[in-house]
Amino acid sequence: MSAPRAVIVHRASELTELLARHGTRGQVAFFLDQRGQSLAAVEERHERTRAALADVAAGLPVDWRRASVERGELARFVFEPDDVILVVGQDGLVANAAKYLGAQRVIGIDPLPGVNAGVLVPHTPAAGVALAETAQAGAARVCERTMVQVRTDDGQSLTALNEVMIGQPGHQSARYTLDVAARRERQSSSGVIVGTGTGATGWCASIARIQSPGLPLPSPTDRSLAWFVREPWPSPSTGADLLAGRLDDDAAGGGLTLRVESDRLVAFGDGMEDDRLTLSWGQRVSVTIAERTLRTVEAPRPTR
Repeated sequence: MSAPRAVIVHRASELTELLARHGTRGQVAFFLDQRGQSLAAVEERHERTRAALADVAAGLPVDWRRASVERGELARFVFEPDDVILVVGQDGLVANAAKYLGAQRVIGIDPLPGVNAGVLVPHTPAAGVALAETAQAGAARVCERTMVQVRTDDGQSLTALNEVMIGQPGHQSARYTLDVAARRERQSSSGVIVGTGTGATGWCASIARIQSPGLPLPSPTDRSLAWFVREPWPSPSTGADLLAGRLDDDAAGGGLTLRVESDRLVAFGDGMEDDRLTLSWGQRVSVTIAERTLRTVEAPRPTR
């Protein structure tokens, strides 16, 4: 039997991206200075993140296999079913990785405490590494986070942890017919967003405050989704009555369906617009609760 494998998921730092764009530290410093920003602050975040990655790599059991994958390579990386996933970065990086995972256990590690929200990356490097062996043995405490799935009538699908967005790639008006909760309406809007309880701590929380402040948002483990229509436009041929609601696993119908009435719409999840479904006129798209969940590892309960 092969040794356990840890996969460290990370993202290029701001400094790395700036150097790739501008070539030298001097040019980066000049660019930032022109915009009232400090190279020292960018370098500090870079060094703290690099130190966290080094601590995680050094703390793993010496007999484990290791792999590392950058955010931009996730779609091409082959995860193994028994991998232990250590995500070192922002909360959003966990969501970015989630769509490519199955039942693997995920340990979120925050390299910049006080900068990130820490909802999905609650662990320090030391605590995260300490949980890795427990997770690999199947003994870790796990949160089964509900995910959302988009499926088209020609068999395409994608899954997301926070939310999916269906709309125009150029951010023009999206035209479609919406079917939800036994109601139907033809709409022209900025798009439709369907989020999970995990997403309710992020983008969906902002949308709900404006669109439907009285709507109770689900918790991360609820088998329920919240949906929102962004800026629907009432016209002689389109309506704006269906604005927001809940999709519950035990409700009749249980999902939301769109019939596309634009030349081209896209569906993507968790901000990964490059990894998207392209939808054409007349196509039907359904959004439902996904069968699989994301299994994030939690800290052990304190003993009395």
